[in-house]
Amino acid sequence: MEEERHVVFGKYEMGRLLGKGTFAKVYYGKEMGSGESVAIKVINKDQVRKEGLMDQIQREISVMRMVRHPNVVELREVMATKTKIFFVMEYVRGGELFAKVARGRLREDLARRYFQQLISAVDFCHSRGVSHRDLKPENLLLDENGDLKISDFGLSALPEQLRNDGLLHTQCGTPAYVAPEVLRKKGYDGAKADIWSCGVILFVLLAGFLPFQDENIMKMYRKVFKAEFECPPWFSPESKRLICKLLVPDPDRRITIPGIMRVPWFQRGFSRPVLFSTQEPPPSPVFEDDRKSSNNDEKTAPSSPKFFNAFEFISSMSSGFDLSNLFESKRKTGSMFTSRCTAKAIMAKLEIVAKGLSYKVAKVKDFQIRLQGASEGRKGKLSVTAEVFEVAPEVAVVEFSKSAGDTLEYAKFCEEDVRPALKDIVWTWQGDHVDNCSNNSIMDGQECKNLL
Repeated sequence: MEEERHVVFGKYEMGRLLGKGTFAKVYYGKEMGSGESVAIKVINKDQVRKEGLMDQIQREISVMRMVRHPNVVELREVMATKTKIFFVMEYVRGGELFAKVARGRLREDLARRYFQQLISAVDFCHSRGVSHRDLKPENLLLDENGDLKISDFGLSALPEQLRNDGLLHTQCGTPAYVAPEVLRKKGYDGAKADIWSCGVILFVLLAGFLPFQDENIMKMYRKVFKAEFECPPWFSPESKRLICKLLVPDPDRRITIPGIMRVPWFQRGFSRPVLFSTQEPPPSPVFEDDRKSSNNDEKTAPSSPKFFNAFEFISSMSSGFDLSNLFESKRKTGSMFTSRCTAKAIMAKLEIVAKGLSYKVAKVKDFQIRLQGASEGRKGKLSVTAEVFEVAPEVAVVEFSKSAGDTLEYAKFCEEDVRPALKDIVWTWQGDHVDNCSNNSIMDGQECKNLL
């Protein structure tokens, strides 16, 4: 193992091997500055490329940056070399919940505590549009305080994976925990499928064994399709009733998460966790943009916006050239546009639009403002940062990013509020087809000046 012990990117010392899979190894590590323990997942780029799994890795990065919750393993940083990708994650000392269950069934109060934390985290994931799709005790870790942490989002799904019918169609997961609608291959709601898996997990925690098991896999599937299982005699009537509502073959009749949270058995001793800041973690300094200014630059107010270099402009505005999403929070179509107005005119227009939408406006620095919604959303008030960059004397790029709040509410804000309100200053939105000759919504110089 000695050859594996080394310092990566001058920040983390890698130690013993914690585990390995087909394409990745996970090592214990320490941040050299603070001495804090971390887990470092090392992925071989060539292997995942050969297997066509690069999209899956990109999705896992995007998802883990979105689902920052006390009961989800935290992704601290993503770094890469030419041959490897490094996920630096929270180190969870207690190991898998599976190891605890393998020693025998849990006391009901302890099983309930783990189930409460599981449902709280799954509810948060679903509010961000994320379905885990592989919930099982092997993917549930325990920290030093005995609190549960969901891990392994490699099979998770985002809203953009839905087909025209609004459903997911990829058959994935672990057979003993997979919902019947997933096995039927006719399309399924990822959130409802996760709830079935939570039901199987609760059964396992209380029983010490699986509800559906058979040496013949097809016989096991038939039991899953019909929800043929028996609760052991030691199950309390309340826990048995809840499990029977969770393990319902028809997803439309299956209990929902709000329904679960109203059940008296679930409510006993339940308190919602204090959420982390919903601000996305910053990308690693290794991948920081050329456009970011130095500390010295920020001390004086610039008379023009920061420069957006040509390669960045092409790669950001053209979906075919967008290479940034492997290492950063993935930019969504509709979060960036170009304009032929001056930076000052754009800033004036942004403030007018924000006030028209009843958003509070705060200046962060020159050519960058923060907009905050008036109403409380699912995850607090939506906060959006808008920044203007210069590409050429007559071309500017405006980038929106979510600072806080719910991702789905942010997407709705971009599509339904921002796009229509800014149409008179937009040249083209990121990912849209550019037609220089026929775009009638472009302001000329005089119209832009009228905003000032």
